Amino acid sequence: MAQVTKDTIIGDVLDIDETTVPIFLSIGMHCLGCPASRGETIEQACAVHGVDADELVDKINEHIKNK
Repeated sequence: MAQVTKDTIIGDVLDIDETTVPIFLSIGMHCLGCPASRGETIEQACAVHGVDADELVDKINEHIKNK
């Protein structure tokens, strides 16, 4: 399984594991289906939503690892 980083595109994360959707929703990223958000990096989206990108990446990687 690939390691998710701050530079990973959100659409790629969702393609790797669609069960990560609730993680994004829980921090206010509700437009995951729109083309713009699917093309953003995790770092870009976190900057817009005021979320720490490192914490989100850790949470996503932990979720994927524990599946």
